[in-house]
Amino acid sequence: MAFCTDREDIYSVCLSAVDRFMKVNNIPYSWIGRLEVASETILDHSKAIKTHLMSLFEASGNTDVEGIDSMNACYAGTNALFNSAAWVESSAWDGRYALVVSADIAEYSAGAARPTGGCGAVVMLVGPNAPLVMERARASHMENAWDFYKPHLHSPYPVVDGKFSNSCYLRSLDICYQRFVQKFAQQQEGGGKPFSVIEDAQHVLFHAPYNKLVQKSFARLLFNEFLSVPGTAENPAFAALKPFAATVREQSYEDVPLEKAAVAVSKQWYAEKVAPGITIPQQLGNMYTASLYAGLMSLIANQGEKLAGKRVLMFSYGSGLASSMFSLRVPEDAAAAKALASIAAKADIPARLEARVSVDPAKFNAWMETREKLHAKQDGAFVLEGPTDAQQYFKGAYFLTERDANGRRKYEQVQ
Repeated sequence: MAFCTDREDIYSVCLSAVDRFMKVNNIPYSWIGRLEVASETILDHSKAIKTHLMSLFEASGNTDVEGIDSMNACYAGTNALFNSAAWVESSAWDGRYALVVSADIAEYSAGAARPTGGCGAVVMLVGPNAPLVMERARASHMENAWDFYKPHLHSPYPVVDGKFSNSCYLRSLDICYQRFVQKFAQQQEGGGKPFSVIEDAQHVLFHAPYNKLVQKSFARLLFNEFLSVPGTAENPAFAALKPFAATVREQSYEDVPLEKAAVAVSKQWYAEKVAPGITIPQQLGNMYTASLYAGLMSLIANQGEKLAGKRVLMFSYGSGLASSMFSLRVPEDAAAAKALASIAAKADIPARLEARVSVDPAKFNAWMETREKLHAKQDGAFVLEGPTDAQQYFKGAYFLTERDANGRRKYEQVQ
C-alpha cells in the first residue's frame, strides 16, 4: 500500500499528478476549460483543492476554468466525470477539454483496518474523439446510510461499520445491475436484448477498497445474471448456482455457501474480465475516489491496443451512500488502439511501481502518528519532520515545505 509522510498532503498529491499528466501528454493549460477535483481527503472546510491546482495555470494566463470539488466518499470521482462529460455535451461547452482529478489519501487508526489504507491519484481528460467513449445507459442508487463517514473534523480517520458497508456495497451493486440491464435493453436498436455480463462486457471494473470485495462483487454480478437473464440457468457453467435459484437477493448478502459457489462459478471469467484491471489497486491499496479509475488505468496498462472494440462495465460506490453502474466503449479502429497504446506507454505503470521506496511497518505506523497529530493541530505553524531528499520522491513531485499559523501551505517541486 502507498502512504504519505507529513511532507505530502492531498494538495501536493494533486499538484504532482496534474503537473506530470500535462507534461507527459504535452497539453497546454490554455486547452483546459473545466477542472473538477474529486476527493474526500479534506484539509480545509471552505477552500477547494481545485483552487490550489490553479497555481499550475498561472504561467498560461488561463483563469477561465469552470468546475470545483466534488465530495462523497469514494463516489466523487464518478460524479466529477459525469459532470465533465455533461459539460462537453452541453450548450455551455466552449470547445476546450475538461480535466477530472480523482485523488485521496486513505488512512485508518491503528488496528485491523489500517492495512486497508492507501493513496493514489488519477487524472482524466474529457473531450471529443476520445478512445474511451461513455455509453448512454447508466443506472444509479442513492440512499442515506451510516456505513462509513468522517464526523470527527480533528481526525483524518473514518468511522466504519465494515460488515454493514459490505452489505451496502453488494446491495447497491444488485440494484444498479437490475436498473442498468433495463436501460441497456431500452436503448438497443430493435430493443429488448437483455444485457449479459458474460456476452456484452469484455471487462468489468469495480471500486476496490480491497481485492477480496472485487472478487465477491464479480461473483455477485454473475449470480444476478443467473437469476435475471433467460437461458443462463441452463448454462452448465452455472450448475453450482442451481441450489440457490429461489434465493431472495435482499436476504443473501451474508450467505456464505452462496458466496463460495458464486466465486467458484466466476473464477474463469474473473481471470479474463476482471484481473487485468486490478494491478494498481492491489499495489497501492485503497484510493477512495481514485480506486475505480486506477482500475481503468490498470486495464489500459495491461491491455493497451487490445481494448479496441471492447466494452468495459464500471461499478462505482461511495459510502453514505451513492452508487452507479455505467459502461465505456472503445471504438474499433486504429486511432483508438493507437491512443490507448500511447496512454499505457506514457503512464509507465510498471516502472513507477518498481521505483517506490519501501518502508517497514513500524516506520509506517510512526508516520501515521505524526500525520494524525498534525491533522488535529489547530493553532501555530507545523514543524515538519519528513524527508526533503529528492531521492524520496518521484521527479517532478511536489512536497510540503511550510504550513504557517494561519493554515497557509507552501510547496516545492523536485527537479
